[in-house]
Amino acid sequence: MSDNNLRLMAVHAHPDDEASKGAATMAKYAADGVEVMIVTCTGGERGSILNPQLENAPAVLRDIAHYRRQEMANAAAALDVQHRWLGFVDSGLPEGDPLPPLPEGCFALEPLEVATEPLVQLVREFKPHVMTTYDENGGYPHPDHIMTHKISMAAYEAAADADKYPDAGDPWEVKKLYYNNGFNPKRILAIHEEMLNRSMESPFTEWIARWQDPERPHRTPREVTSFIDASDYFDQRDAALRAHKTQIDPDGFFFAVPREIEKAVWPTEEFELAKARIEVELPEYDLFTGIREMQK
Repeated sequence: MSDNNLRLMAVHAHPDDEASKGAATMAKYAADGVEVMIVTCTGGERGSILNPQLENAPAVLRDIAHYRRQEMANAAAALDVQHRWLGFVDSGLPEGDPLPPLPEGCFALEPLEVATEPLVQLVREFKPHVMTTYDENGGYPHPDHIMTHKISMAAYEAAADADKYPDAGDPWEVKKLYYNNGFNPKRILAIHEEMLNRSMESPFTEWIARWQDPERPHRTPREVTSFIDASDYFDQRDAALRAHKTQIDPDGFFFAVPREIEKAVWPTEEFELAKARIEVELPEYDLFTGIREMQK
């Protein structure tokens, strides 16, 4: 199977998630001739304005949904990938103790079978060989991220089952499903140490201090099974990040590490193989390992 016959689908919760989770990998595969589709479950309507340059912009405050749609189009163009919306409404990130209830009609409150159907239809239409999504914790516990995990897992199974959603197209069997592993403590520590070795200020100093605090709860790192060398596409990833102008401070944290250091110290993006319908030897260095071989 040539790269031109391979297809990859990345399922995300909000516009901008795709730019911070595996974006360089998506750009790499697209450049290699793989058909890549990013699916965004919600419009990000309840997202905060995180760029201090725009936080008081009247036009953005009046219609952030419009801006986020345009930003997503620009990000997809930067990565040279296809994009589809699932059309659900952002749930927002509840804050407080106790947490307030989620807003009526939001994505996270949709019945699972209802929220899964449009993704099943899209899987059957696009016919991806590989899907990526979030782990059961959502990468972090945002209700939309957790719901994205749920519908991705359900769609992986249901899309291949002719008895499920019979009006959503002919069955299609996705061969492999991965979790994004954007938060890798080893990567953070390696870049931190290299910056200190070069007498530079590290943006990760406070993070690492929190990790080392015995009084704070610690999360067990996710397993990494798959390493994709995407360093040649970090610039496209950065362009996709900057496309989300309401969400990304161009002078902020995401751009605090010089790219030459990142490329030298940690040139890969990482994933965790969660489901597979084929046998694969781990670790692997290509999300299509085992799939390419089947076609030879």
